[in-house]
Amino acid sequence: MSESQESNKHTNRLIHETSPYLLQHAHNPVDWYPWGEEAFEKARLEDKPVLLSVGYSACHWCHVMERESFENEQIATLMNMHFVSIKVDREERPDIDAIYMQAVQAMTGQGGWPMTMFLMPDGRPFYGGTYFPPQDRRYGQQVMPGFPRVLMSIADAFSHQRAELEEQSTQVANHLKQRSGMLAQADKRVTTPPAQEVLLAAEKRIIEDFDPRYGGFGAAPKFPNTMALEFLLRMHLHAQAQAENVAVDPSEPAALEVVETSLQRMAAGGIYDQLGGGFHRYSVDEKWLVPHFEKMLYDNALLSQVYLHAYLVTGNELYRRVVEETLDYVVREMTSPEGGFYSTQDADSEGEEGKFFLWTQAEVERALDPQDSAVFMAYYGVTRHGNFEGKTILNRVQDDQVAAQKAGLSVPALHELLQRSRRTLFRLREQRVKPARDEKILTSWNGLMLRSFAEAARYLKRADYLQVAQKNAAFLLDTLWQDNRLLRTFKDGRARLRGYLEDYAFLADGLLALYEASFELRWFEQARALTDQAIALFADEQGGFFDTGSDHEALISRPKDIMDNATPAGNSVAMEVLLRLAALTGEATYRQRADDYIIPQLDIMVQHPLAFGRVLCAADFALSPVKELAIIGSSEQAETQGLLDSINARYLPNSVLAYARAEDTQASQSIALLADRPLKDQHATAYVCQNFVCQAPVTTPAALEALL
Repeated sequence: MSESQESNKHTNRLIHETSPYLLQHAHNPVDWYPWGEEAFEKARLEDKPVLLSVGYSACHWCHVMERESFENEQIATLMNMHFVSIKVDREERPDIDAIYMQAVQAMTGQGGWPMTMFLMPDGRPFYGGTYFPPQDRRYGQQVMPGFPRVLMSIADAFSHQRAELEEQSTQVANHLKQRSGMLAQADKRVTTPPAQEVLLAAEKRIIEDFDPRYGGFGAAPKFPNTMALEFLLRMHLHAQAQAENVAVDPSEPAALEVVETSLQRMAAGGIYDQLGGGFHRYSVDEKWLVPHFEKMLYDNALLSQVYLHAYLVTGNELYRRVVEETLDYVVREMTSPEGGFYSTQDADSEGEEGKFFLWTQAEVERALDPQDSAVFMAYYGVTRHGNFEGKTILNRVQDDQVAAQKAGLSVPALHELLQRSRRTLFRLREQRVKPARDEKILTSWNGLMLRSFAEAARYLKRADYLQVAQKNAAFLLDTLWQDNRLLRTFKDGRARLRGYLEDYAFLADGLLALYEASFELRWFEQARALTDQAIALFADEQGGFFDTGSDHEALISRPKDIMDNATPAGNSVAMEVLLRLAALTGEATYRQRADDYIIPQLDIMVQHPLAFGRVLCAADFALSPVKELAIIGSSEQAETQGLLDSINARYLPNSVLAYARAEDTQASQSIALLADRPLKDQHATAYVCQNFVCQAPVTTPAALEALL
C-alpha cells in the first residue's frame, strides 16, 4: 500500500478507477463500487437494493453532497449496511446516465446532477431524486427530507413492501405520481406552490394601492417606494415564465405596467432633477411635480438600481439615461476626494426652498435662442406664472412624438435640441449658490450606492463606474474597518461609532455586487467576513438580527427593525446577503438563518407588503429557483466575454455569478461554486446549477442562453 493510501482512513474500490470524479470519492467511508457485475452480483447475493449515484467532477452540488453525506461516517454506515452503492461518472458512461436520468425525470418532473437512484438488484429503478441534504432541511415552505431518513425509508420499504416495490420498478413514473398524489391537480400545485401563492398575494395587495393615473402608490405625499417596484419587477419575471399556467385578471394592471408607469411619471416629474440628474426626496403632490427638494444618497442609490433593472427588462433607453444621469450627479456632487459618498444635499439655498432648481420664463428666454427656448419651455412646462411660487419646476409635460411634431422636428432632432438646451441651463445654474451638503459619510448608505455603481458598471459596461465603486469600497474598508470592527460614520478625517446591522449588511451587499462586476476575490472575501462578524455580533437566536451589536451600550431595549422604510431594514438586506453567500459557498447555515427569519414573517409581509418590499425580494430569492452561474476562462478572450455578456444582458435577480481563470486555485478555494470547474475542450466554459442540480457545461453564448 502506498504512503498516500496509508494516510487515508478509508479507501474503497474506486481507487482503481481512472475517472477523476470517481477518484475523488475513493477515500469516502462509503463502500463504493464502480458500475459493473461485481456490484450487482453482491446485491443479488445479499438481497439488497442498489444505491446509484451519478455525477461529474465539475458538478458543484455533487461535491456538496459528498462533503455532507458521503464523507459522513454515520451516513456511510447506513449506506454500507442496507445498500450496495455504485458511483458513476456521467461523462464516462453517458448511456447509464441517460437511462436513469429519464427515470428520475419521470418520477420527479426534473433531473440533473447529482442524481441519486435506488434500484432493484437487477437494475430496475423504483425511486430517485437529485441532491438530498444530510438532515431534514426546510427550503422556503417545503421540507427536503434528509438523506438518512430517505435511506431508512427505502431500506424499510425494500424489506417490508417488496412486492409493491417490484411493481413500482416496472411502472415507476405512474406509481410514484399516485403515491405522491401527483395527479393533474397536484401537478398544478407543484407548478404554483403555496410559496408562489404567498408572493402573488403580496403582489396583488401592492397593485391595489397603485395610482394608475400618476403612478406610485397611494395619494399625496408620494414617496418612490423603490423596494415595492423591485419586487414587482421580480413578479413580472415569474409571470413571463408561467404565462401558460397562470390566469391573468384583465381588470388588474400587470406588475410591469405598474413599474413602468411609476418610473416614467417620476422621471418626467419635478421630483427628478431634469438638468443635473438625481432625485429629490419625495413629492408633496400626487403628480410627482413639487418635490421636497433635498437629495438623499440612499434615495438615489435605490432609484438608480430600480431604473437599471427596468432597463434590463424592457430595453427602454429612458431608464438607462436616468441611471447614468443620477450616477453622474453622485460623482459630481456627492463624492469625497477619498472616494466616500456624502449623505445629503439640503432643500434650501439662500434661505429659500428649492431656489437653486427653479426657473422663470425670462431666465430661460435669455439663456436660449428663440427657437430653442420655445421648444424647451413647451416641453418642460415653463410658463410666465410658473408652477411653484411664481417660478417653474422643470417637468416633462409633452410626449416626444407630440413635441417633435409641434416643433416641426424629427424625434432625434428634438432630443439634440433639448440636450443642448439642458447643457446651457445647467452651466448657468452652476453659477448659483448651491444648497448646503452634509458631508458625513455613512457606511450603510455608502453600501447602497456601492451596489448601484457596481451593477451599473457590470450591466452598462461603464469602466468609469467600476473605478468609482472600487475606490469607494477600498475607502470604506481602509477607513471604517478598525480594530476588527466596522464603524458607522466618517467625517473630517475621523471614523467613529460602532457599526449597526445595516452598516454590515448594506456594505456586504455592495461588496458582493462589486465582486460580480469585477471578479476581484477580495471583495467577496470581505463580504463574507463582514457577514460572519454580523452573525457573531447581531444574531437573535429567535430569528434574524438585532440592530445593535452585543458589544453595544446597554439600552432599555435592544432594537430589531423588521420593516422597510425609506431605506431597507438591516434584516431585509442581511437575508439576501445570506442567501447569496449560501449559493456561492454551499454553506447551508447561511441559508438556514435566512429561512428561519423569512418564513415565519410571510403572513405579515402579505398583509402589509408596502412595508416589506425589500424583504419580499429576499423571500422571492428564498422561495424561487436560484441560478448559480460559474464562468471559467480568460477574461481577455472574446469567448469568455461572450458568455458573460449573455448573462449580463438580462435581469436575473435570483442568481449568483462567479468567475475564475482555470488555473486560479485561490478563487475555487474561496468560492465553492468555482471548485472543480475545468475548461471544456479548452474553451471558455459556463456552468449552470439550480435547485441543487447542475446542468452539463456549455461553451457558447447560445447554449448558455438556452439554460438561462
